[in-house]
Amino acid sequence: MAVRQAAAWCYRGGSISAEPRINDRIRVPEVRLVGPSGEQVGIVPLAKALELAQEYDLDLVEVAATARPPVCKLMDYGKFKYESAMKAREARKNQAHTVIKEMKLRPKIDPHDYDTKKGHVVRFLKQGDKVKITIMFRGREQSRPELGFRLLQRLASDVEELGFIESSPKQDGRNMIMVLGPHKKKTEAMAEAREAQAARKAERQGYTPDDDADTADEVAEAPAEATSEAPAETPSEA
Repeated sequence: MAVRQAAAWCYRGGSISAEPRINDRIRVPEVRLVGPSGEQVGIVPLAKALELAQEYDLDLVEVAATARPPVCKLMDYGKFKYESAMKAREARKNQAHTVIKEMKLRPKIDPHDYDTKKGHVVRFLKQGDKVKITIMFRGREQSRPELGFRLLQRLASDVEELGFIESSPKQDGRNMIMVLGPHKKKTEAMAEAREAQAARKAERQGYTPDDDADTADEVAEAPAEATSEAPAETPSEA
Protein backbone atom coordinates (compact mmCIF):
# COMPACT_ATOMS: atom_id res chain seq x y z
CA MET A 1 0.00 0.00 0.00
CA ALA A 2 2.78 2.40 0.93
CA VAL A 3 4.58 1.64 -2.34
CA ARG A 4 1.42 2.39 -4.36
CA GLN A 5 0.91 5.65 -2.48
CA ALA A 6 4.51 6.68 -3.14
CA ALA A 7 4.13 5.79 -6.82
CA ALA A 8 0.91 7.81 -7.04
CA TRP A 9 2.59 10.75 -5.34
CA CYS A 10 5.45 10.71 -7.84
CA TYR A 11 2.97 10.34 -10.70
CA ARG A 12 1.10 13.45 -9.56
CA GLY A 13 4.35 15.40 -9.75
CA GLY A 14 5.37 15.23 -6.09
CA SER A 15 9.06 15.26 -5.37
CA ILE A 16 10.85 13.40 -2.61
CA SER A 17 14.19 15.03 -3.35
CA ALA A 18 15.53 17.77 -1.07
CA GLU A 19 17.74 19.14 -3.86
CA PRO A 20 16.72 22.58 -5.17
CA ARG A 21 15.79 23.00 -8.80
CA ILE A 22 18.55 24.47 -10.97
CA ASN A 23 18.80 25.90 -14.49
CA ASP A 24 16.46 24.15 -16.97
CA ARG A 25 14.64 22.30 -14.17
CA ILE A 26 13.04 25.57 -13.06
CA ARG A 27 9.55 25.71 -14.61
CA VAL A 28 8.10 29.17 -13.88
CA PRO A 29 7.55 32.17 -16.18
CA GLU A 30 9.51 34.62 -14.02
CA VAL A 31 11.72 34.66 -10.93
CA ARG A 32 12.96 37.13 -8.35
CA LEU A 33 16.68 37.11 -9.13
CA VAL A 34 19.57 37.56 -6.69
CA GLY A 35 23.00 38.26 -8.13
CA PRO A 36 26.28 36.41 -7.38
CA SER A 37 27.22 38.87 -4.62
CA GLY A 38 23.77 38.90 -3.03
CA GLU A 39 22.54 42.00 -4.82
CA GLN A 40 18.85 42.22 -5.68
CA VAL A 41 18.34 42.18 -9.46
CA GLY A 42 14.55 42.14 -9.26
CA ILE A 43 11.79 40.19 -10.98
CA VAL A 44 12.94 39.03 -14.42
CA PRO A 45 11.68 36.47 -16.96
CA LEU A 46 13.13 32.99 -16.56
CA ALA A 47 14.79 33.19 -19.97
CA LYS A 48 16.59 36.39 -18.95
CA ALA A 49 17.76 34.79 -15.66
CA LEU A 50 19.13 31.78 -17.54
CA GLU A 51 20.89 34.09 -20.00
CA LEU A 52 22.57 35.96 -17.12
CA ALA A 53 23.64 32.65 -15.59
CA GLN A 54 25.38 31.72 -18.85
CA GLU A 55 27.08 35.11 -19.04
CA TYR A 56 28.49 34.75 -15.50
CA ASP A 57 29.27 31.05 -16.09
CA LEU A 58 27.18 30.21 -13.04
CA ASP A 59 24.07 28.20 -12.20
CA LEU A 60 20.57 29.52 -11.63
CA VAL A 61 19.49 27.96 -8.32
CA GLU A 62 15.98 28.15 -6.86
CA VAL A 63 16.51 29.07 -3.19
CA ALA A 64 12.89 29.86 -2.21
CA ALA A 65 10.44 27.78 -4.19
CA THR A 66 7.37 28.79 -2.15
CA ALA A 67 7.80 32.51 -2.77
CA ARG A 68 5.69 34.23 -5.41
CA PRO A 69 7.53 34.49 -7.73
CA PRO A 70 10.20 31.97 -6.64
CA VAL A 71 13.55 33.40 -5.57
CA CYS A 72 16.56 32.25 -7.58
CA LYS A 73 20.23 33.04 -7.12
CA LEU A 74 23.23 32.98 -9.43
CA MET A 75 25.92 30.75 -7.89
CA ASP A 76 28.40 27.96 -8.51
CA TYR A 77 26.14 25.13 -7.39
CA GLY A 78 28.91 22.51 -7.28
CA LYS A 79 31.02 24.70 -5.00
CA PHE A 80 27.97 25.49 -2.89
CA LYS A 81 27.20 21.78 -2.37
CA TYR A 82 30.81 21.04 -1.46
CA GLU A 83 30.99 23.85 1.11
CA SER A 84 27.63 22.81 2.59
CA ALA A 85 28.84 19.21 2.94
CA MET A 86 32.04 20.35 4.67
CA LYS A 87 30.08 22.54 7.10
CA ALA A 88 27.74 19.66 7.92
CA ARG A 89 30.69 17.35 8.46
CA GLU A 90 32.36 19.84 10.80
CA ALA A 91 29.11 20.30 12.70
CA ARG A 92 28.79 16.54 13.18
CA LYS A 93 32.41 16.38 14.30
CA ASN A 94 31.85 19.01 16.99
CA GLN A 95 28.45 17.66 18.00
CA ALA A 96 28.39 16.51 21.62
CA HIS A 97 26.37 13.50 22.63
CA THR A 98 25.56 13.15 26.31
CA VAL A 99 26.61 9.69 27.43
CA ILE A 100 25.85 8.09 30.79
CA LYS A 101 28.50 5.61 31.86
CA GLU A 102 27.82 3.11 34.63
CA MET A 103 30.11 1.85 37.36
CA LYS A 104 29.11 -0.90 39.80
CA LEU A 105 30.61 -1.33 43.26
CA ARG A 106 30.11 -3.57 46.27
CA PRO A 107 29.64 -2.08 49.77
CA LYS A 108 32.75 -3.87 51.10
CA ILE A 109 34.94 -3.25 48.10
CA ASP A 110 38.67 -3.93 48.32
CA PRO A 111 40.85 -0.75 48.47
CA HIS A 112 42.71 -1.72 45.30
CA ASP A 113 39.44 -2.35 43.43
CA TYR A 114 38.09 0.95 44.72
CA ASP A 115 41.09 2.83 43.30
CA THR A 116 40.61 1.08 39.96
CA LYS A 117 36.90 1.93 39.82
CA LYS A 118 37.59 5.50 40.87
CA GLY A 119 40.13 5.81 38.05
CA HIS A 120 37.44 4.85 35.55
CA VAL A 121 35.05 7.41 37.03
CA VAL A 122 37.75 10.10 36.79
CA ARG A 123 38.34 9.22 33.13
CA PHE A 124 34.63 9.37 32.32
CA LEU A 125 34.18 12.75 34.00
CA LYS A 126 37.23 14.16 32.20
CA GLN A 127 35.61 13.12 28.92
CA GLY A 128 32.52 15.14 29.87
CA ASP A 129 30.30 12.11 30.46
CA LYS A 130 27.89 11.49 33.30
CA VAL A 131 28.51 8.49 35.54
CA LYS A 132 25.86 6.34 37.18
CA ILE A 133 27.28 4.72 40.32
CA THR A 134 25.48 1.58 41.48
CA ILE A 135 26.12 -0.06 44.84
CA MET A 136 25.01 -3.71 44.75
CA PHE A 137 23.85 -5.25 48.05
CA ARG A 138 23.74 -8.99 48.59
CA GLY A 139 22.36 -11.07 51.42
CA ARG A 140 22.75 -9.44 54.82
CA GLU A 141 24.32 -6.36 53.24
CA GLN A 142 20.80 -5.17 52.45
CA SER A 143 20.30 -4.45 56.15
CA ARG A 144 23.29 -2.03 56.09
CA PRO A 145 22.39 0.63 53.49
CA GLU A 146 24.57 3.13 55.35
CA LEU A 147 27.63 1.27 54.02
CA GLY A 148 26.65 2.03 50.46
CA PHE A 149 25.71 5.61 51.29
CA ARG A 150 29.11 6.28 52.90
CA LEU A 151 30.89 4.70 49.95
CA LEU A 152 29.03 6.91 47.49
CA GLN A 153 29.76 9.99 49.55
CA ARG A 154 33.45 9.04 49.67
CA LEU A 155 33.60 8.60 45.92
CA ALA A 156 31.83 11.90 45.28
CA SER A 157 34.31 13.62 47.60
CA ASP A 158 37.30 12.03 45.86
CA VAL A 159 36.22 13.31 42.43
CA GLU A 160 34.64 16.63 43.45
CA GLU A 161 37.18 18.56 41.36
CA LEU A 162 35.87 16.88 38.22
CA GLY A 163 32.21 16.23 38.94
CA PHE A 164 29.26 16.93 41.21
CA ILE A 165 26.35 14.94 42.57
CA GLU A 166 23.61 15.37 39.99
CA SER A 167 21.30 12.78 41.54
CA SER A 168 21.62 12.02 45.25
CA PRO A 169 21.95 8.40 46.45
CA LYS A 170 18.65 6.55 46.26
CA GLN A 171 17.71 3.01 47.25
CA ASP A 172 16.38 0.96 44.33
CA GLY A 173 15.60 -2.55 45.49
CA ARG A 174 18.90 -4.30 46.20
CA ASN A 175 20.87 -1.42 44.70
CA MET A 176 21.71 2.14 45.68
CA ILE A 177 22.20 4.57 42.80
CA MET A 178 23.88 7.96 42.48
CA VAL A 179 24.59 10.00 39.35
CA LEU A 180 27.66 12.22 38.98
CA GLY A 181 27.72 15.02 36.44
CA PRO A 182 30.92 16.55 34.99
CA HIS A 183 31.86 20.15 35.67
CA LYS A 184 33.04 20.53 32.07
CA LYS A 185 30.68 20.30 29.15
CA LYS A 186 31.17 17.58 26.58
CA THR A 187 32.22 20.11 23.93
CA GLU A 188 34.87 21.60 26.22
CA ALA A 189 36.25 18.16 27.07
CA MET A 190 36.37 17.26 23.37
CA ALA A 191 38.17 20.51 22.54
CA GLU A 192 40.76 19.95 25.27
CA ALA A 193 41.30 16.37 24.11
CA ARG A 194 41.90 17.57 20.54
CA GLU A 195 44.35 20.23 21.75
CA ALA A 196 46.25 17.68 23.83
CA GLN A 197 46.37 15.28 20.88
CA ALA A 198 47.66 18.04 18.60
CA ALA A 199 50.32 18.99 21.16
CA ARG A 200 51.49 15.37 21.43
CA LYS A 201 51.58 15.08 17.64
CA ALA A 202 53.61 18.30 17.33
CA GLU A 203 56.01 17.07 20.01
CA ARG A 204 56.51 13.79 18.15
CA GLN A 205 57.07 15.58 14.87
CA GLY A 206 59.58 17.95 16.46
CA TYR A 207 61.77 15.03 17.51
CA THR A 208 63.87 13.38 14.80
CA PRO A 209 66.49 10.60 14.91
CA ASP A 210 69.02 13.16 13.61
CA ASP A 211 69.00 14.69 17.06
CA ASP A 212 70.58 11.55 18.48
CA ALA A 213 73.07 11.46 15.60
CA ASP A 214 74.14 15.05 16.25
CA THR A 215 74.58 14.27 19.92
CA ALA A 216 76.72 11.25 19.09
CA ASP A 217 78.90 13.35 16.76
CA GLU A 218 79.42 15.94 19.48
CA VAL A 219 80.52 13.28 21.90
CA ALA A 220 82.92 11.79 19.34
CA GLU A 221 84.48 15.19 18.55
CA ALA A 222 84.94 16.14 22.19
CA PRO A 223 88.65 15.92 23.20
CA ALA A 224 89.43 13.05 25.48
CA GLU A 225 90.64 13.94 28.95
CA ALA A 226 94.38 13.58 29.44
CA THR A 227 95.31 10.73 31.68
CA SER A 228 98.64 10.46 33.41
CA GLU A 229 100.14 7.12 34.13
CA ALA A 230 103.08 6.57 36.49
CA PRO A 231 106.17 5.34 34.62
CA ALA A 232 106.96 1.72 35.17
CA GLU A 233 109.80 1.19 37.63
CA THR A 234 112.95 -0.22 36.11
CA PRO A 235 114.73 -2.88 38.08
CA SER A 236 117.85 -1.54 39.81
CA GLU A 237 121.13 -3.03 38.83
CA ALA A 238 122.67 -5.16 41.36
